[in-house]
Amino acid sequence: MTRFGYTLMTEQSDPRALVRYAGAAERAGFDFEVMSDHYFPWLVEQGHAGYAWSMLGAVSQVTERVELMTYVTCPIMRYHPAVVAQKAATVGLLSDGRFTLGLGAGENLNEHVVGEGWPGVNVRHEMLAEAVTIIRSLLDGGYVNFKGDHYRVDSAKLWDRPESRLEIAVAVSGDQSIETFAPMVDHLVAVEPKEELVAKWDAAHPGESRKIGQIPICWDTDRDRAVRTAHEQFRWFAGGWKVNAELPGPAGFAGATQFVTPDDVADSIPCGPDLDAIVEAVSAFGKAGFTDVALVQIGDANQEAFLEVAERELLPALRAAG
Repeated sequence: MTRFGYTLMTEQSDPRALVRYAGAAERAGFDFEVMSDHYFPWLVEQGHAGYAWSMLGAVSQVTERVELMTYVTCPIMRYHPAVVAQKAATVGLLSDGRFTLGLGAGENLNEHVVGEGWPGVNVRHEMLAEAVTIIRSLLDGGYVNFKGDHYRVDSAKLWDRPESRLEIAVAVSGDQSIETFAPMVDHLVAVEPKEELVAKWDAAHPGESRKIGQIPICWDTDRDRAVRTAHEQFRWFAGGWKVNAELPGPAGFAGATQFVTPDDVADSIPCGPDLDAIVEAVSAFGKAGFTDVALVQIGDANQEAFLEVAERELLPALRAAG
């Protein structure tokens, strides 16, 4: 049975609002909640980019049941992996073991702020592999020393760790990333419902694992308004991750998406009050073998109304569909 999550989208809402939505999403019946970790929004119209780890601490205190996850944190430039391990362990404790650390190779959009340039994808994967090794070692306990091609760690130790083993998920998109990370981590993260991706992961992964997807939707009682909101806030999604990882800032995303029309967005994102269309789009992940799907409700204005509809109608329909 597929589990359904709610996305705390740091790029489109004020941090205080996100903490409020987190509590409401748990009450609505979502199984888990994921949070993005950005320094910049993709588009100026989104208008936010609060610090995810402060918000996760607050969210851990206004929720009791839902699992929490970063979707995803990049541990290769803006954060040193030893610091990511410390943050993850702390949130694991604050949430009483409900936290999964989601990692990825990052985006120029967020990592450029440290002024170190933006490496090619092969180098980023090398850096992420070293980072995962460091993080895993620290979470396992004891002192860690590490000397790699990209990072050094000198006698580091986490003094506060959750009692249960903190699990790690990594975002993958193809053969190279699957071959590298499936043997290293616990779970898969991906944003496209590709059955072959799941099959290749299962072949490379040594045990049971979650496959955690994410899908944008824009529920609204007015379809035209929903399409306008999705176009304003989420037209960047049309570029795909190979493009999105390389663009350096909101101006770049604005330029790259200047010819994306509202109809283009509506063709790829369910917009409006039709819950059957949302169920159909979300169900594609379950059919592809994903165990978990996090919904992104686009736009800040309708979050609370969406959560009411989710509790009353959408989540029961999704669970009925399997």
